[in-house]
Amino acid sequence: MFTYSTKGTCSRQILFDVDGENKMHNVRFIGGCGGNLQGIAKLVKGMKYQEVVDRLDGISCNGKPTSCPDQLCRAVEQLMKAE
Repeated sequence: MFTYSTKGTCSRQILFDVDGENKMHNVRFIGGCGGNLQGIAKLVKGMKYQEVVDRLDGISCNGKPTSCPDQLCRAVEQLMKAE
């Protein structure tokens, strides 16, 4: 399981698994807006992580320069750099 500590959002951490086909599974946000983040987790389930970045990168929240979906992209990018 990959763990990422978020920056600039209500959620504090994002946890997820990636399978051998680079598809995301078991996405969990710690903290933040529960219903919205459960929805995001279900929407990205089984999605290739590059597609997650393509769809969610740059989303802002309430005037902030980032959001929980954007932070999920940062987490994926950190994972890709580590590979």
